[in-house]
Amino acid sequence: MKTCIYLSYKGLGANLLHLVYCHEIARKYGPVTIITLCNNLEAALRDDPLIEKVIFINKYHKRFIDILKLKKFLNTFNFNQIFIYYPSLRIYLASILSNIKKVYSYPIFKKKNLHLIRAAKTFTEKSMEINNCPTETNFFIKRNKIEEINKNFDNKKFKIIIGAGSSGPTTRWTTKKFYSLINRLNNTGDYYFFILCGPDDKALSDEITNNVTKNNCFSLYNKKIEEVIPYLCSSNMYVGNDSFGSHVTSQSGIKSLVILLDSPKAYTDYSKNYQRIIPDGIKIENITHGSNLNPDYISVEKVYQEIMNNKF
Repeated sequence: MKTCIYLSYKGLGANLLHLVYCHEIARKYGPVTIITLCNNLEAALRDDPLIEKVIFINKYHKRFIDILKLKKFLNTFNFNQIFIYYPSLRIYLASILSNIKKVYSYPIFKKKNLHLIRAAKTFTEKSMEINNCPTETNFFIKRNKIEEINKNFDNKKFKIIIGAGSSGPTTRWTTKKFYSLINRLNNTGDYYFFILCGPDDKALSDEITNNVTKNNCFSLYNKKIEEVIPYLCSSNMYVGNDSFGSHVTSQSGIKSLVILLDSPKAYTDYSKNYQRIIPDGIKIENITHGSNLNPDYISVEKVYQEIMNNKF
């Protein structure tokens, strides 16, 4: 049976938090094809045996009049069933018109206040007629890739991914706080720090590494997603902003400390490996897109203590 999963999200993190549901469907029907708006999901899931193919689509998904083009596009794959993880009338109608026998979709007109985890869990349970669908899974990576990373670093040292990059400036802890945190940690233990940020964040990465007193920072800004993944999976902890890296580490059984300033708690609700760090006096339920909380509300000492409390 040829099964399609449609993930109508551009962000890599938003796609990865749906990975568990892709796995649940694949375990029942065999490896699945994912159609996504995320251009680097394929690279992230390259080692996943439950994912047959990842198809990036950057057209036919914006305008209602593109339904027939989307229908023609879907026809080329001869899918037997499709699971649409988004309330989209356009995608639903295109799937129906393309003669896919079984079309499962979110309730079409319930986009407001969509909780990504609850919605996906409920939809999967209802579509597959199962109970208690898990919300996290195991991220797949070939063991030799982790071993290759470990060969180059002293495994007696504690390796921390520093998630300095993020999807936007309002979700970021300040660069100064990151290098101050690293220096604070270097005063008390032996570490390696992998600086995770995007290709456009060289200045951010350089500012951190140039202000760290020890030569134990390794920047990942110039690496491709498939090159970054092994560093994430070989680390001992993630500390930083809400970014795709924490979704990989949390689903690799790695403690992931995420600083929340402008990200809904829904993004980190699904995994027991998440530890959320929020400003004092702020309720986590009140943090959402548009909160724009001042990064100074979270001190270096607060994050340092959270690391110490979760290190062992």
